[in-house]
Amino acid sequence: MNESTRPNKCGLGPTGSMLHEERQGLALLRFPMLSAEPGLRHAVFTRIGGASRGPYSELNVGLGAGDQPDRVWENRKRVQRAMGGGRPVFLRQRHGVRVVLSGNGSAAPELADAVITDRPEDLLLIQVADCQAVIVHDPVRRVVANIHSGWRGSVADIIGKTVATMKRRFGCRPQHLMAGVGPSLGPCCAEFVHYRKEIPPALWHYKIDENHFDFWSMSVDQLRAAGVAGRRIQVAGLCTRCRTDLFYSYRGEKTTGRFAVVAGLARDEDQRR
Repeated sequence: MNESTRPNKCGLGPTGSMLHEERQGLALLRFPMLSAEPGLRHAVFTRIGGASRGPYSELNVGLGAGDQPDRVWENRKRVQRAMGGGRPVFLRQRHGVRVVLSGNGSAAPELADAVITDRPEDLLLIQVADCQAVIVHDPVRRVVANIHSGWRGSVADIIGKTVATMKRRFGCRPQHLMAGVGPSLGPCCAEFVHYRKEIPPALWHYKIDENHFDFWSMSVDQLRAAGVAGRRIQVAGLCTRCRTDLFYSYRGEKTTGRFAVVAGLARDEDQRR
């Protein structure tokens, strides 16, 4: 990663370079580059504006975190409304590398960590609390992917596997792709005291001190290795553990919720959501 694309260690100000919006009482962020694409709607929802209480306050969309289910479902409905409607597509995320296509007819969420669609009615939702959500969009073939990449996913290069699936199944060309790497555990807080057992030596050059790793740079490099141009990649540069005022952080809070990162293709009635 060159200096012009390297993110600030913990973000600049409250939202760094991200665009800030409020919709129906919810605070959300958007990537400037992706927001300029009329064929895409996307949002990084903060924890602000939901129905949950206590350690899950406020916009927790994770059913498996211990929150009251009725509040989680209400939060999910609020996210759906803020995006202007659509069919929410959730995954049963397991820190693996399985990539699926939406619209397989199953009513239950699929066990996977990345999902791709070419259907404007789909809203692809990734749930995170320190892991990266990575949005990849092809404005030419009109395809979008949303990826859940924790440290295990990063080590296994789920980003590269998702781009390869986009190429194989939809004819996407990497030079047309653009990507946004969402708020997540930053190099300031990504401490791995057992990294010799968890992270392969080939990735140790992302270690910035004795046991902290820069997974933001790793994701940028994986996108570039998959053929995405560096100028077409944006990193939020916001550390979730440092910014628990805006995001949930498992590292920082342990008992906590999950915030939503949403991506979908624009419909005719959408106006650059």
